[in-house]
Amino acid sequence: MKMKALSLLVLLLSLALMAGTSSRSITGRVTEAGHPIPGVNVLLKGSTVGTVTDADGRYQLTVPATGGKLIFSFLGYVTQEVEIGTRSIIDVSLSLDVSELQEVIVTAQGVTREHRKISIRGKRSKGDMSGPPLYNQPDQENTEEYEGIEENIFHDPSTKPLSTFSIDVDAASYANVRRFISQGQRPPVDAVRVEEMINYFDYDYAQPKGEDPFSIYTEISEAPWNRQHKLVHIGLQGKKIATDKLPPSNLVFLIDVSGSMADPNKLPLLKSSFKMLVEQLRDQDRVAIVVYAGAAGVVLPSTSGDDKRKILESLEQLEAGGSTAGGAGIKLAYKIARQNFVEGGNNRVILATDGDFNVGESSNEAMERLIEEKREEGVFLTVLGFGMGNYKDSKMEVLADKGNGNYAYIDNILEAQKVLVNEFGGTLFTIAKDVKLQIEFNPARVQAYRLIGYENRLLKDEDFNNDKKDAGELGSGHTVTALYEVIPVGVKSNFSGVDPLKYQTNKKKEPVVIHESNEIMTIKFRYKKSDGITSKLMVHALVDEQVPLMKSSDNFRWSAAVAAFGMLLRDSEYVKGYTWEEVAQLAGGARGRDEQGYRIEFINLVKSQGLLVSRR
Repeated sequence: MKMKALSLLVLLLSLALMAGTSSRSITGRVTEAGHPIPGVNVLLKGSTVGTVTDADGRYQLTVPATGGKLIFSFLGYVTQEVEIGTRSIIDVSLSLDVSELQEVIVTAQGVTREHRKISIRGKRSKGDMSGPPLYNQPDQENTEEYEGIEENIFHDPSTKPLSTFSIDVDAASYANVRRFISQGQRPPVDAVRVEEMINYFDYDYAQPKGEDPFSIYTEISEAPWNRQHKLVHIGLQGKKIATDKLPPSNLVFLIDVSGSMADPNKLPLLKSSFKMLVEQLRDQDRVAIVVYAGAAGVVLPSTSGDDKRKILESLEQLEAGGSTAGGAGIKLAYKIARQNFVEGGNNRVILATDGDFNVGESSNEAMERLIEEKREEGVFLTVLGFGMGNYKDSKMEVLADKGNGNYAYIDNILEAQKVLVNEFGGTLFTIAKDVKLQIEFNPARVQAYRLIGYENRLLKDEDFNNDKKDAGELGSGHTVTALYEVIPVGVKSNFSGVDPLKYQTNKKKEPVVIHESNEIMTIKFRYKKSDGITSKLMVHALVDEQVPLMKSSDNFRWSAAVAAFGMLLRDSEYVKGYTWEEVAQLAGGARGRDEQGYRIEFINLVKSQGLLVSRR
């Protein structure tokens, strides 16, 4: 009996040993021109075994001991098949390929290559570049809506010495632009908000050391697209607060489950995104779930963050169907938020939708009034956009602006991770509100100036000192960057001013000189604490300097590259002659640490757009 038992044990051990040797681990790194590519699909050919590369382009995969082939694929790159053999480390270098860009999109959508008409709705600014698709797409009308943008022009500081605007930490435009380019199309010109593209990226600014919730960073150098002009870089760094030190949250997930959300890149992606957010919650946080379609209803009453299973199960049960009673949903969500209000806490509604409100209180004006009212009661709003085809960017942007919140567009799970995990504190926790900037230019040194982007954030000069005027919010750890293009005194400008006046003097007023000054501008900041009603003033003077572009910081050159890319996409007259290649080169030299891989993704995006344009 003992011998039989011993034999059986030996047999089991042998089988286990054989099983242990039937598979092995493969690791490696995927790059392009030496730079890592995050999000690359790595698949064992002929199986469902696969993974994706991390932010550093690295992957790990368990494969059969007998080997096989690995397939490396990523949108816009040539797919590679690599024989495993006996290797345990397989590094791969991918190359860009525009034809592959088309093939991947078509396959993913499961459609044939037929022509698609593009019909972008909304107010249009001059120079509409939506144009025909660069690649044939399925026959499907596009009803996306974007608010028209008139690009900022140069101003004469002798007649307009002040420039006033509200900060903006939204980054939805960049993710949306990336989506268009990845589909082989040039984005509609009004979808490109340059300041949101610049602020998609983090910058290496110093953390604040004093009592103020943010630090100020300034730099001046040459404008890359016109070396006779100067570029002024203004950066704000919000104080980063550790997650365990953040105040408790009272969150209401307001989720659109209407019929328009049925697509795979809408509700299914939304559910996966919110699941990642739920995993970040602490025991002291609470979550309620409100949904709306033909009507609005409560799916989950306010539940503690320590009961994650219950929250996740409620998310999993959501299904799409019906019309879109967005107004009713927002009212119910705010009601639930007020019922569970936490004094001194983070009280916030998180709206997730494609923005296609079509039943009930759906006008922008009505939504604005509602959200402004609730904002004053201490409940803020974060807006997360999903989907394409019927996407209503114009509506969602205004809701976030009026709700003392922020706005992000989530086109894939990696973007969800960025917004809801990597930037958890910045997305959900406001540390300063109603942040305004007012710049006074010195006409003795500045012939003309223009603010790059922020067209929908401009304020009247008198609004700067008006504490009742709403402005932008800054979240924990967030950075905000703004750029001014400046034409120095004495430089011949191609950008003409107005004609001479007929009925009054044309003589410019000479600046009042109190003392000799090498200051090019004075920057004034106003902000309120997250729960405050009175603003605080900060003042910072910037000295004029002669700094060559290549001696400027990575912060400066990176922001300039992103700004140039946005202006090129908008067909701006101010970057005529500057090329996609020059943008990529400038960005490549300013990539910095790029721990999450967002900057290399941008560089590849610029290269892709350059290839797309060259094929027209």
